[in-house]
Amino acid sequence: MSIPNIITLGRILLVPIIVWAIASSQMEIAFGVFIVAGVSDAVDGFLAKRFDMASELGALLDPLADKALLVSIYMALGIAGAIPRWLVILVVSRDIMIVAAVIVSWLFDKPVAMKPLMVSKLNTGAQVAFAALILASLSFGFQTAPYDVILMALVTAFTLVSVSLYLVEWVRHMGTIEAR
Repeated sequence: MSIPNIITLGRILLVPIIVWAIASSQMEIAFGVFIVAGVSDAVDGFLAKRFDMASELGALLDPLADKALLVSIYMALGIAGAIPRWLVILVVSRDIMIVAAVIVSWLFDKPVAMKPLMVSKLNTGAQVAFAALILASLSFGFQTAPYDVILMALVTAFTLVSVSLYLVEWVRHMGTIEAR
């Protein structure tokens, strides 16, 4: 268990705290926890690369921590009415589809290599920026227009493009299975 992995596990433990904070309208706490999670993500990545502490466990835990945090924030903000529910459904559905495709691949003994696409990195960046903007505006009471609409459009576009590309690649990968 390396230091970056411990930091990543700590980020996973922040998920229920941020959900509680949003559900309790404690937006300053939610925003603070969001910032701590972001800094911890940067620190664990830096330590893993700079000091050669990268591990297979870390390679699995880090994206899991990021997704758990983002999906939880989007769901909590959607339930609170702070962001459109259709956007929550889109973001969460994309992740469910990707996880389901990976599971089906394993069940057919045809595991698919998980390598993030550039559009997925852009998608994550847009999702983080949008969540940060909304949490900050709820914490400090400022107007988000027009940046909220721009970021929402980017999240929507990147989400649709990334899930489409992943599904095309998955169908191509699964198409190599021979009928029995």
